[in-house]
Amino acid sequence: MSLQTAGIHHITAFARDPRANVDFYAGVLGLRLVKKTINFDAPEVYHLYFGDQAGNPGTIITFFPWPSSRKGRVGGGQVGVTTYVVPPGTLGFWENRLHGFRISTMKQTRFAEEYLQFSDNEGLRLELVEREEGPNSEWSFDGIPREKAIKGFGGAILFSTNAAETRKALEHTLGLKKVGEDTGYTRYQATGQLGNIIDVPLSDVAMGAGGAGTVHHIAWRAHDFAEHADWRALADQQGYQPTSVIDRQYFNAIYFREGGGILFEIATDPPGFTRDEAPEALGEQLMLPEWFEPYRSQIEANLVPIQVRALEERQG
Repeated sequence: MSLQTAGIHHITAFARDPRANVDFYAGVLGLRLVKKTINFDAPEVYHLYFGDQAGNPGTIITFFPWPSSRKGRVGGGQVGVTTYVVPPGTLGFWENRLHGFRISTMKQTRFAEEYLQFSDNEGLRLELVEREEGPNSEWSFDGIPREKAIKGFGGAILFSTNAAETRKALEHTLGLKKVGEDTGYTRYQATGQLGNIIDVPLSDVAMGAGGAGTVHHIAWRAHDFAEHADWRALADQQGYQPTSVIDRQYFNAIYFREGGGILFEIATDPPGFTRDEAPEALGEQLMLPEWFEPYRSQIEANLVPIQVRALEERQG
């Protein structure tokens, strides 16, 4: 069975403070809050989705902001760095914007590309890179024009406890193509225009610890439900022991852990985030699956109120 993913569907991470989470990803980075729902396995916790104007696959970062969460430690078995892509010529704009919010940055060069690296308010490691490929975002917020807005994911750096096994999964399970090696990394490329470049350190990375400021899992794209079934069959055939198909309302999902300790998900592109909200109203209301609707009042009472807002206090 030969399958190729188009790239990253979404990345899901842990946080503590839901208000600060919205302020950072919507207020600072200018992403759209496309869905406000709950962790279906722990309904006392939000599940927040940020992306482009529609939350298209390849643009979505999601969070479980759990106020009582322990602090995590970035390390092996995780996405070590989440890469966002911005239009050519805009990295200076983003460096100035981040510095305006007193966010420290540093630069790194890999594979002849310059990356602007920084961390979010919880310590989650992020970076920006300029690339021509991929459509521009149509979302504009708080002085970030569309022509300078984050397009979506550029890809990710995967921290593996067994880099050889992770490289094997990328190439022989997900169907990514090896591009080459540079500055201590192996690079792989998927077929899509966003979320398509994956770097893996050549050396193994010591195991991290899950918690706020770390990534829980990385999800890869399945084109449709039929292909999703093929992905599950392939993962099973290769001995990864995938879960059964789980309905996540906005996509179907299977999960398995590859040999380097990273939790992989395969997620379907459909049905998307407009299945229960109009495109112009995405993220405005708390959306619950039907089995939680009878408990809406109790659920809402347990959640900290959040809102997307322009951040007025900037310090140089």
